[in-house]
Amino acid sequence: MEARIQNPAVLLNAHQPIQNIYQGIYSGGVPKTTLDLVHLRASQINGCSACVDTGARGARESGESEERLFAVAAWRESPRFTDAERAALELAEAATRLADRSDPVPDEVWNRAAAHYDEKGLAALVLMAGLTNFFNRLNVATRQVPGAWG
Repeated sequence: MEARIQNPAVLLNAHQPIQNIYQGIYSGGVPKTTLDLVHLRASQINGCSACVDTGARGARESGESEERLFAVAAWRESPRFTDAERAALELAEAATRLADRSDPVPDEVWNRAAAHYDEKGLAALVLMAGLTNFFNRLNVATRQVPGAWG
């Protein structure tokens, strides 16, 4: 497999603005491991192999277990996640699958997440889902190669 072009964020020197967004996300008070799970789940849904690869590696480096990483794809049926993590994953899925229903992020989904996260935490989760979807679209369109970034 070979990328069609260099990663667009690299090609256009957009690293610093993206890093600024990450700083905002990580300042929201949500555990990094939860944000890693959100990134991984959205990337699985979108079929972005490059982001699944980097997401799983990053989560491992943050101390995530192999068992939990394997279970992310079936988090609803797995006992390995807390209620707060489940709410974050559900919100990430809804924010990723916008075209799947007329009310993409129903109040029930939002309210379950709001029961575990304050406004800053919710903002961090939504920003992580949005940034992940952004990267997924860049990487899938340009056929970025998993593992090519280190």
